[in-house]
Amino acid sequence: MLSRRLFVAGCASSALALRAPDVRSAAVLTDDGLYSQSWFLQSFLEFGDDLQAAADKGKRLAIIWELRGCPYCKETHLVNFAKPEIENYIKERFEILQLNIVGSREVTDFDGEKLSEKRIAEKYGVRFTPTFQFFRERVADLAGMKPRDREVTRAQGYLEPRHFLAMFRFVAERAYENGTLRDFLKANR
Repeated sequence: MLSRRLFVAGCASSALALRAPDVRSAAVLTDDGLYSQSWFLQSFLEFGDDLQAAADKGKRLAIIWELRGCPYCKETHLVNFAKPEIENYIKERFEILQLNIVGSREVTDFDGEKLSEKRIAEKYGVRFTPTFQFFRERVADLAGMKPRDREVTRAQGYLEPRHFLAMFRFVAERAYENGTLRDFLKANR
């Protein structure tokens, strides 16, 4: 006869046997009208600190720029991030910082300049949503660089899941050192 205590203990150990990568989080619509993922970076919006913290974890920093009501931003969350293989790949290798292209929160850029999200977007020439920016790995590598030169690559607009994952692989594998994202996509069909 199975006691209640043994039954509960057995259920608990079965639950622990579930592998974390199979568990995924759902997109949440935030108060500012943007969809977000629970695993996105919660930040004081200081780019240099965020880049260093990501590097300390063996990850890369990526910024996603979004806009309330953007159908392609929504699609990115509800389709692309909803695929466990995409979510797991990104979570293991990247810290994602979500910013609002017309937002008013104060952000400290790599060079120490403090601007609103909207002004930082203008400084980097971000004009479309969603836009993903991927930066060099070390803060020291950014010293004296113009804003766009700090990026190793950028992706603007919606990418279907296969290309979306390839974009993150392109950065994680440092393929930008040998060619463009377009070349990488062609080689990895």
